[in-house]
Amino acid sequence: MAATATIPVLNYIGGEWAPSRSGETVPDRNPAHTDEILGEVTVSTADDVRRAVDAAAAAFREWRATPAPQRGDIVRKAADQMERRRDELGRLLTQEEGKTLPESLAEVDRAIANVRFAAGQGARLVGETIPSSQRGTFVYTVREPLGVVACITPWNFPIAIPAWKIAPALVAGNTVVLKPASLTPLCAAEVVRCFVAAGLPNGALNLVLGTGEALSRAITSDERIKAISFTGSSAVGRRLYAQAAERLCKVQLEMGGKNAVIVMDDADLEKAAESVAGGAFGATGQRCTATSRAVVLRSVLDEFNELLARKAETWRAGDGLEQGVRMGPIVDETQLRKVKAKIDDGKRSGAKVIRDGGEPTRAELRAGYFVEPTIFSDVDPRMPLAQEEIFGPVVSVISARDLDAALAAANGVGYGLSSAIYTNDLRTAFRYADESEAGMLHVNTPTVGGEPQVPFGGVKDSGFGDRECGTAAFDFFTEAKVVYVGY
Repeated sequence: MAATATIPVLNYIGGEWAPSRSGETVPDRNPAHTDEILGEVTVSTADDVRRAVDAAAAAFREWRATPAPQRGDIVRKAADQMERRRDELGRLLTQEEGKTLPESLAEVDRAIANVRFAAGQGARLVGETIPSSQRGTFVYTVREPLGVVACITPWNFPIAIPAWKIAPALVAGNTVVLKPASLTPLCAAEVVRCFVAAGLPNGALNLVLGTGEALSRAITSDERIKAISFTGSSAVGRRLYAQAAERLCKVQLEMGGKNAVIVMDDADLEKAAESVAGGAFGATGQRCTATSRAVVLRSVLDEFNELLARKAETWRAGDGLEQGVRMGPIVDETQLRKVKAKIDDGKRSGAKVIRDGGEPTRAELRAGYFVEPTIFSDVDPRMPLAQEEIFGPVVSVISARDLDAALAAANGVGYGLSSAIYTNDLRTAFRYADESEAGMLHVNTPTVGGEPQVPFGGVKDSGFGDRECGTAAFDFFTEAKVVYVGY
């Protein structure tokens, strides 16, 4: 495919779109056709971060004074903008990140739903009245904004995650500095445009593009940033938290996953295999809630493997804008090398290869960053294949003799984001719910997905701090003030 005309992708600071003072740019490539450059992205410096914080700090007093229902109404109009531009945003997401168009449109819909939910909370930022033990004393609480907050977002959901962080932060009365992933800057810029078009005052929302330790350190070290909401890898999240903790900055971390589906011998195997395939291969496995492990009782292991292998054959890889394609490319060359290295390590580990998608089977796939669905069986739960996050369309099947062994295998990783069980036994389902070490549990439903009114987050190496989404999002972006009134 021939290269198309590129556009500049700029920072948005204090109400103006402008390049970084560095004058540097980097190309933004279509991962399905690596010769296609979508944009030239400005490369920011620590000075750009400081200017963005200056703008947010200057805007905070007036934005905070805006009544919360009015803030919510502006944010609702941002959701309206996204809805009007749904098809355009979906196509851009497919071109820049690689999702199939139906997956991209579903992400845009999820962003719209989250923004609308957060907007509605503008009329529901309620406190409580508390009985005092003293005569003639009235005690109440209010929720107040923190000030300037930073949102650091990943490339795998470049529309939904910025939207579901920005919306509650703004409705709560904070001003925002958004630092999105460097691989998906166009999507982040369009999300910001939707909020700007809704009527946000200058400085309430600012965008800084770029990557590197200098930008991260500029965010974590600036005393004016009162909170940081981060979604990304566990390694980066740990480092960011350590830096921010030096000044007692409030931090929210949403990180990786190594999610397991337990398949019991009484399960609907067809449904379970469909769920594992969708969780493992949907979005090319590039989501923190992806199904990375299937823990299957031995008595149904062979039948399950056959079903899963047949399901995998239906996941045709290709350009996500093409009809019939169910799985897009890996996001970039660096991530592609990582996924292929994990597949090669799995082969050397002694695990049985049921389906090898490490090298494209069709010539046209070699124009992009493609792998195809990959399945390993006979996987020891202690193998790196079963312990380390892959972030690609790779699933490991682990056998278990009974529920005790299945729970031990599912829980025996450092992560704890999402998990599922397929069973028709109520006692088994509730024992799983009691003993699973994950933040989000599913009975006879996949590990992926979420709803705007429901908290999202994990435990162990998957999450730290307050949950995202739902009313829980406002726990992070506000603080409680207690007022005693003696009358």
